[in-house]
Amino acid sequence: MEKFKQNPVVRKIGFNRVILIGVLILMYLVFCVAIKGFAAAGMNHFMNTLNYVYFLGFLSLGVTFSIATGGIDFSIGPVMFCCALIGGYCFNSYKMPLGTSIVIIILVGLIFGIFNGYMIAYQSIPPFIISMASMNIAKGVGAVFTHVNSQSFPLSSDPVNGWFSNIVSYKGFPTGFVLFLLAAIICGIIMYNTRAGRYILCLGSNEEAVRLSGVNTRKYKMIAYVICGLMAGIAAVFFVATYTTVQPGYGDQYNNEAIAGCVMGGTSMTGGIASILGTVIGVFIISLLQEGILAAGFGKDIQLVVTGIIVIVAVYADVTARRRKN
Repeated sequence: MEKFKQNPVVRKIGFNRVILIGVLILMYLVFCVAIKGFAAAGMNHFMNTLNYVYFLGFLSLGVTFSIATGGIDFSIGPVMFCCALIGGYCFNSYKMPLGTSIVIIILVGLIFGIFNGYMIAYQSIPPFIISMASMNIAKGVGAVFTHVNSQSFPLSSDPVNGWFSNIVSYKGFPTGFVLFLLAAIICGIIMYNTRAGRYILCLGSNEEAVRLSGVNTRKYKMIAYVICGLMAGIAAVFFVATYTTVQPGYGDQYNNEAIAGCVMGGTSMTGGIASILGTVIGVFIISLLQEGILAAGFGKDIQLVVTGIIVIVAVYADVTARRRKN
């Protein structure tokens, strides 16, 4: 095992992330063997998994930044739906151009990120409290703004706005996957190669020490939540480009799934340690898991149970690893 760990490729990728890739491959093989017809419909299941990865991936990338500070954001799912509902209402009822509606969707997510970041960083409200409040605000705003009506976005067959679906798929090519990987690369550069990213990680390790060294900790903590809100807005664009319809009052389940993918990938819930690559792999595992559960004939309730177990196991593993290190 030690020889395997010292392999240059393994050391470059990271032993834990190599294990996650192995889990992902093993999970797919198990589904092919255990679920009748899963292998035969492999391409359909692969595309369904990708469709789930797109929006969940952006949510997970965003929450990676907030968790890296030692905080959390439980509002990302409902915020994503709120963004989509407001943008959809602007498009359907106010007859705004689709491009303008997309900008509004992203701006709404950014506003929530600014609000959360300001209240947490500058008003010292605990992240758990403010994100739970924002979750309810997002649900309420989305419902009130749309008069509790679902909103639909153009299908690929739409002669005027059919281009919208090209965001996730263009003539069978998964453009959404390319855009998601590009976003992950940008997030990785921000996290590991910029001053803001390094300070965000340092906040999770020892915020007081960072503050005493003369760093404006409030500024960088707020940046982390602004990125999280921005990613929720972008996730909303990918969600409606994929599924076209969004309803008020939903989004809670995606909080847990995004956090599960993030923590499973190696981001510590206590902050200070974050892995963008691990988050990407974790999102694929969560997405493939939900596709396998649905293919097996089980409902969303089973998926929620499994996701909850994954979160517990991932956090327990993180806590155990830290204890051994200490």
